[in-house]
Amino acid sequence: MNGSTDIFSLSGKVALVTGGSRGIGRAIAVGLARFGADVAVTSRKLPDLEEVACEIRGLGRKAMAVATHVGRMEEVSGLVPKVKEEFGRIDILVNNAGTNPTMDQAIDVEERAWDSIMNLNLKGLFFLSQAVARVMREQGGGKIINVASVAGITPDILPVYSISKAGVIMATKVMAQQWAQYNIRVNALAPGLTKTRFSQALWDNPDILQGAMLFTPLRRIAEPDEMIGATVFLASDASSYVTGHVLVVDGGVAI
Repeated sequence: MNGSTDIFSLSGKVALVTGGSRGIGRAIAVGLARFGADVAVTSRKLPDLEEVACEIRGLGRKAMAVATHVGRMEEVSGLVPKVKEEFGRIDILVNNAGTNPTMDQAIDVEERAWDSIMNLNLKGLFFLSQAVARVMREQGGGKIINVASVAGITPDILPVYSISKAGVIMATKVMAQQWAQYNIRVNALAPGLTKTRFSQALWDNPDILQGAMLFTPLRRIAEPDEMIGATVFLASDASSYVTGHVLVVDGGVAI
């Protein structure tokens, strides 16, 4: 930890945020910039990303928008060199990109849906982390934050999504254990139900929402901005001795 009185400062740091065009990813990208980081944002659609990059520049930080499908390995391999060329380094990686194209129960899920979810939520996350970790190893360390879900701890109505997020939690622990020797700290953020377009099919359904609230002590769903504080903690010197941890931000669902 440095001697600064502001242990949450990200000044001089470069962050890469996947799934950064909307929802939790957008909130995190802008939040990191507010705390001083320059930010590269990526998702599949460039126009949405450019809006986020513009907002980040409005905060006086540098920004870069790169269209990338993290579920496609050929696109993942090209992302890291672009960011490194632009900024010279990568200090923080936030793996937020995720998908869930099916509401089917486990007995009905098709292989195509399974592959789509696993390719983006788990395989893409792992291999992008690997590529960024190699950059971090060269520069003496960094922080990787994987956005999991409380669904990866307590199964919910999205079975394959839950399985993928449980995999993200274990991937976090494996990375933390193996990459600590390179001064790379790896942690996970596990949000509960959050008011985003991604989860709208859940919170917009009165029956599903009512059922979810029965198990949520705070009796409401989260706003995307409520993920910023936990992320800044994990990205900053404030968490200098924290690795392999899953920080649950779920309004109490896990209890």
